Formats: sequence, structure tokens, C-alpha cells
Amino acid sequence: MLRLRLMLLPVLAACVVAQAVAAEALAPATKAGLAPFFAPAGEAPKAPDEDGFLQRWLLLEPIVKPNRSNAGFTPAYVRQALNTIYYPAQFGRVPRDGEIAKATTPLRWHALDSSLFDVKLFNFAQGLGKPTYGVIFWAVTVVNSSRDIDNVRLAIGSNSASMWWVNGKEAAGLFGDRRMVMDDVVSQPLTLKKGRNVIRGAVINGPGLSDFCVRLLDAKGHAVRDITLTTR
Repeated sequence: MLRLRLMLLPVLAACVVAQAVAAEALAPATKAGLAPFFAPAGEAPKAPDEDGFLQRWLLLEPIVKPNRSNAGFTPAYVRQALNTIYYPAQFGRVPRDGEIAKATTPLRWHALDSSLFDVKLFNFAQGLGKPTYGVIFWAVTVVNSSRDIDNVRLAIGSNSASMWWVNGKEAAGLFGDRRMVMDDVVSQPLTLKKGRNVIRGAVINGPGLSDFCVRLLDAKGHAVRDITLTTR
């Protein structure tokens, strides 16, 4: 029995090393490399900035796509690419900070506050040492409202193409090779419910930089600011 235990020691040691390597590979990436564009999301709910832009997001490390060109970002291609299921619960519950999405390769969610009105996806990927070209970024935030607000429009800008959902329903799409312009596309009127509202977006990029900006506009076209953002 003692001899058997001694023979198993190298095997057990190798398993421990392998588990440690795997854990290190999936350990939360340091957010220090994301400064000055991002900081870890705070505990307290966050208000939009003075112009109404939403700056708190859960961002998923980029999913690599084989198409690294922007030339083919037609509505049909973008819809197919961004409605493909890459990981479980993609359109389901709100993920947690640090949660691993079991895609083709394990990808981690990061709860971050953007220092700018636009969310710099290229710098997010670059700061984590992840691919920056030919990728899809997923973003999720929770908008908390103290009341029902009717005739709200989701106003989006993105570089490059993107699609956006509010409470599980498609709200807006931006197609083709485009630069990020604020309020580039505005959704049809929707109702922001009292309580939690989930905004989910996906941005696809070929070569070049990538970012997005999002805000909510009321029936008069003014930014909705009496809301708060959380990632839970």
C-alpha cells in the first residue's frame, strides 16, 4: 500500500499543478491595465452622466469571429452573427462580475464604469491582452427606474455594427461599416418599467477601433436622467 501511494504522488502533484495553471488562466484579469478608460464598477448605483449617457456596464471579453473585415456587415450578416448563441444564457439572466461564460473558449465578464461617455471596447480588449480585431463584444447593464416612463427611445452610436435589446426585445440595430456617432440610431418608442430594466447589446468589429454610446431619450428628446445603473 505504501508503495502504491508513493507511485501515485507524482500523478497527484501533476494534477495539482494542472489545476493551478487552469485557475490562473481563468483568474480575474487585473483592471489596472484598463485605466484611464475604465474603473471597477462601484457598489452604489450610478447615475447617467450630465448628458444622460450610460457609463456602467458588464462587458464580456471578446468573442473571436473569422470575418475580420467590415465590408460584409450587411443587416443579414450582422443579425445572423449577433443572434448566434455563443454561450449559455446569452439572452437570459444578468451575468455576475467575474463570471465565466463557457463559449468556445472561457470568457470572463467584467463590471466596469466608463470614464467617458462612450465605452472604449478596443481599449477594454487591449487592456486585458485580448484580441481587438474580428471580434464580438457583449455588454449588459441594469437600468433602475422609480416609475414607468412611456415613449422612451434608446439612442445608440457604435463602431462598427451593433444590435440592442431592452427587456429581451430587439430595440435597435446599426449595420454596415460605421463610425461611432452619438444618437446615430434611435429606437421606436418603448416603456421603461418601474424597477429593473435590462439593456443588452452586441457590437461586431473587423479592423480598427471599436466603441459605443447609449442613452435614453424621453418623448421630448431630452435625456432621461432620473434613473440609476447597476450590474446586478
